[in-house]
Amino acid sequence: MELANAKAMIMSSCAIGAGLSLIAGIGPGIGEGYAVGKACEAIGRQPESKGAVTSTMIMGCAIAETTGIYGFVMGLLLVLLAPNLFIAKL
Repeated sequence: MELANAKAMIMSSCAIGAGLSLIAGIGPGIGEGYAVGKACEAIGRQPESKGAVTSTMIMGCAIAETTGIYGFVMGLLLVLLAPNLFIAKL
């Protein structure tokens, strides 16, 4: 019975960790939306700076998106890989 409890604890911990890591996708979505809105305001005020503003915005959005991607990858690893690694050690 102890082994079954340990497996259940491992599976539930991995599921909770995966859920928490997928929350990391919220931040980049909010940040990128805010950045695009501010870029549109800047272009509206100074249309001649469109190229510089757009390239800076795209670079910032790409860097911000990596946070969401890292969270997604960690969630997948916790769901698909980690339980088997921990259960195999029991």
